[in-house]
Amino acid sequence: MAKKSSILKNEKRRRLVAQYANKRAALKAVAEDKSLTVEERFRARLKLAKLPRNSAATRVRNRCELSGRPRGYYRKLKMSRIALRELGSKGLIPGLVKSSW
Repeated sequence: MAKKSSILKNEKRRRLVAQYANKRAALKAVAEDKSLTVEERFRARLKLAKLPRNSAATRVRNRCELSGRPRGYYRKLKMSRIALRELGSKGLIPGLVKSSW
């Protein structure tokens, strides 16, 4: 089980990413637009830099929904390999059979 503070910090980052997504996308579009002057693009970059760092999507860490484990994460199932194995062994995931030999 991951630390509660790590899980909560990651949830806060997800909220900030959702909150600032439109503003961040608009500023990035202005900054990348080659038809604008260099000064306008630079101002957009400065505004982008003033936004909270945790509002960037790259700062969000994929974590298991059950345990909060950051490693061994399956995106499709939103859980770690260990949680997947436990649920599979209990027969709670349809179509998944744990092999043993």
